[in-house]
Amino acid sequence: TIAVMVWLVVCAISPLAAQRPDVYSQLWGTNGENWFDESRLTDFSYAGYQRGERHLPSRTPDLSVRDFGAIGDGETDDTAAFHSAIQASAGKTIAIPKGEYVITDQLVIRESNTVLQGAGITKTKLRFPTPLNDIKPNWGATTTGLRTSNYSWSGGFISVQGDLSTQELASVTRPARRGSRALSVSTVKRLNVGDEFRMTLKDTDDQSLIKHLYDNDPGPIENVGRRATDSFVARITEVNRRTREIHFDRPLRTDVRLSWQPTLYPASSSVEEVGIEGMSFEFPPTPYDGHFSEVGYNAIAMTGTRHCWIQNVRVYNADSGFFISGINTTLNKILLESDR
Repeated sequence: TIAVMVWLVVCAISPLAAQRPDVYSQLWGTNGENWFDESRLTDFSYAGYQRGERHLPSRTPDLSVRDFGAIGDGETDDTAAFHSAIQASAGKTIAIPKGEYVITDQLVIRESNTVLQGAGITKTKLRFPTPLNDIKPNWGATTTGLRTSNYSWSGGFISVQGDLSTQELASVTRPARRGSRALSVSTVKRLNVGDEFRMTLKDTDDQSLIKHLYDNDPGPIENVGRRATDSFVARITEVNRRTREIHFDRPLRTDVRLSWQPTLYPASSSVEEVGIEGMSFEFPPTPYDGHFSEVGYNAIAMTGTRHCWIQNVRVYNADSGFFISGINTTLNKILLESDR
């Protein structure tokens, strides 16, 4: 359900490695000659911000957190100033100048076009001395019943919260195979060339969807139930109003079966064009006791969003860096470090 482009670049090329002949994936070939629509190598050509068709925006700040009383001396609690800046400046670019800002609460963004812009990863530092589960307790359990904080797999100190559209456009009326670029639908009244749609699939009692997604080798799934879902986003290239068939610009990643209740919605979100850039997130170097012991030292979460980005961001000593659950999100120039 996530379209994410991530560039994490680590270069360490030895002279011997440089002399080795190039090796290409059998699924791709040298220049893509082995790839085809039904391939197991999924087509992510349109992943990332604005489907990868535009550069990330370059915004000029409209105001600063200093305008709302932030100090940035590494000792003063600047949480209230950040809350005020975000609440009063929805849809604007908020500068976070050079300094060390202590934050002791979750910062929530619910408005499109809001950007938090630091001065750079070595200049703007956000420090979080207290974990989220102490601030906003959120206890849950694993599928095996182990008590744990839900922050083990969700949530962030900066939380961008949107809602993907639930306006039903049409339902799919005929099965389709992976690799197809066409679907038969119940109606095309609200479907036009150039529209972008989101198709959802839901699992059945016999868990046929999750089995299909794992090519009938899913491992233990008895505790998953019917929670498995899948989402597919594409742009319509042709609409046949007589046969009620649409064509689109990328191949289906999976089969589409009617038992999975395939339904089309607009691809839009209530929160789009949000960016977080040019800063460091720093957490205490507490010992790490393994997965499900996390208490919420998480940097950024984006949920139900579209066309958002995170760039030039450093995360230090986190439980988790990013939880991205949205469409067309780009993560660019990310540095993850830890002394735990």
